[in-house]
Amino acid sequence: MRPSDKGWFKEYLDLRKSALMNLSSPEIRRASHPEYTLYRVLQPTGLMYGQSVASMGIPDIDHWDEKEKLKILLTESLISSSLLFYDKPLNTEEDLTNAIAKTIENIGNFYNNIFPELATSTKTIFGRKKSPIELAEKVLDKRIEHASNFGGNFWIYFFHNSLLFLDVFIFGQWIHTNADRIVADFFRYEREELRFSVVKVIAAASHANKEVAMEERRLYEYFVESTDLNSERRKEALKIFEEGFSIEDINLPSENSWILKRFFLEVAILTIWADKKVEQIELDFLKQFCHYLGFSDDDLENSMISIEGFMLEHWGELEYLQDKQDYQQVSEQFIKRVNKLAEKNKTRLLKKIQENEEAVLLMKKASSNELTLEEKEKVRQQLILVLKSIPTFGILALPQQFLTLPILLKILPQNLFAEGIKE
Repeated sequence: MRPSDKGWFKEYLDLRKSALMNLSSPEIRRASHPEYTLYRVLQPTGLMYGQSVASMGIPDIDHWDEKEKLKILLTESLISSSLLFYDKPLNTEEDLTNAIAKTIENIGNFYNNIFPELATSTKTIFGRKKSPIELAEKVLDKRIEHASNFGGNFWIYFFHNSLLFLDVFIFGQWIHTNADRIVADFFRYEREELRFSVVKVIAAASHANKEVAMEERRLYEYFVESTDLNSERRKEALKIFEEGFSIEDINLPSENSWILKRFFLEVAILTIWADKKVEQIELDFLKQFCHYLGFSDDDLENSMISIEGFMLEHWGELEYLQDKQDYQQVSEQFIKRVNKLAEKNKTRLLKKIQENEEAVLLMKKASSNELTLEEKEKVRQQLILVLKSIPTFGILALPQQFLTLPILLKILPQNLFAEGIKE
């Protein structure tokens, strides 16, 4: 399968049918609010940050170019959103097949109506009506070709391709409406307003320390050019950036969803990270912005854990992001944050360890003998499961590769194991 070849959409569905069935299972859909589950699905993939680092279990994906990876990631994100918010039970394979067929039809209609610059004929040059999957494949090809920039570093990707997340968000609303002209006009308006909201968030975050770095200025100008805002809005955006923008003036769309507000918050965090240093005045801004969004200080901490975990998990693929000294700093900060969370949940963690017979036996052995490599890996996997018992990690994804056994021993409370293996 290559997403640049004709017929890629059908091959993708054949490859991912089992994974999509798991995502749409009644247990997953009932486990938490769909927006929390969608965040847990999307955030580790990098889509919210304009990246395409998720392998999604697809063979040979490492041999694809960035354009192909991002196309499949957007496709999977749109389908995941649709399945998580689907208004009927999905108990059987036939239910899933019908839901995906409806989603595919919605994808073509969504882009043809809400993105007029991507308008795609519903007929072939010979007059034959295209099937929904043919139309969806063509319009997604156009979307990635139109929106994406594949040269430059992490920040270029972030400030350009992160807008694809808004596609997924708006699509999640679109699928529950009747696609008439008035509805289409509303969603086109919402698309423009949400994009301008991202511009305002970036402007406010850039001015948080009262000094705009050259990197922030260059990226902001680049971002504004890539948002498809009309000329009047572009002038307004550049003026906002030059003069500064306070939190109170951001005036985000009312009744924002949880995942949209989370996206705005993480856009602000990453903007502040753009010059590779975070000052106290910028942290104060983030706290104020959190409260403006209706979030708590814990929510800010959780978003920092999400972003730092993502960076650490994919540092090799994002090696141009920061230098080694910064990696050490991010690593130490992440460990400190998660350790603080673990200390708060020590009683829960202790109970989970005591319930895990395999972990208890291996830790008892480790107190007097050296564990084999296989046993160490078993302990690592069991401790990750223990850490996942913290409610916060029902929403946040843990960086599996980064969490080596030595790192986990730093994160978990120091005397947890002694108490956990008591007779």
